[in-house]
Amino acid sequence: MTARSISARLTLVLAIGVVAVILLWAAVPGLFTDHGPLAVDPRSKLLPPSAEHLFGTDQLGRDQFSRVVHGTRASLTGSAIAVGVAVVLGSLVGALAGWFGGVVDTLVGRAIDVLLSIPGFLLAITIVVVLGFGIVQAAIAVGLTSAATFARLIRSEVLKARTSNYVEAAVTSGTSTFDILRRHVVPNSLAPTLSLITVQFGIAIIWIASLSFLGLGAQPPDPEWGRLVSDGRSYIATRGYLTLWPGLVIVAVVLAINHISQHLTRGRPS
Repeated sequence: MTARSISARLTLVLAIGVVAVILLWAAVPGLFTDHGPLAVDPRSKLLPPSAEHLFGTDQLGRDQFSRVVHGTRASLTGSAIAVGVAVVLGSLVGALAGWFGGVVDTLVGRAIDVLLSIPGFLLAITIVVVLGFGIVQAAIAVGLTSAATFARLIRSEVLKARTSNYVEAAVTSGTSTFDILRRHVVPNSLAPTLSLITVQFGIAIIWIASLSFLGLGAQPPDPEWGRLVSDGRSYIATRGYLTLWPGLVIVAVVLAINHISQHLTRGRPS
């Protein structure tokens, strides 16, 4: 085993470790902090990092580490909703376009091209303004924006699956179009999207955090990573840790997810 392969394995283990810790933060935040994320203590406001307050305290005396840990659930839940919306909607549209072809495929193809030509984050802002402010609304907006990417990929995979032997056998046996798509075409077309789902999850974390930073996502006092960065920007010159720690968590999680995605892509046979 070469030094390069050892380094690659260690990096992958580190990435998996980061994701595992973040998932534990989201599932059982009480195991990592005794402080309440909304507990206000004016006597402890703007304290630097210490043994009692690992990430310091904010302008209201709330423990920043507790808010980062408890904010994980909102960030990951929002990203999961966004990816779920994108996968379901994109798979449905892409499968219909690839299966029926003709006018349907042409119309869907042009719609996908239009959506992909618009800056994604700008489109997400437009959608969330229409839907209203909140973490769920932000997640839906990001999901709708990302659906075109999945639709294009699923369409190309369905075009390949449509000419396969097992699909032709199902058509010959008289199986309905819906059952063929549900049992054969879509499941066999989803496997290549695994790496894309992982990448889009990282992108969704960044976009939802950005929307919260702008005040369009999570609303105060609820903790969320982007919201925490936004709350600390007024003190960035004197209390930089208020934005540093949640920002580093976002960077670490997205890098870890992207590294796992690259590993999945390299491991998938072409």
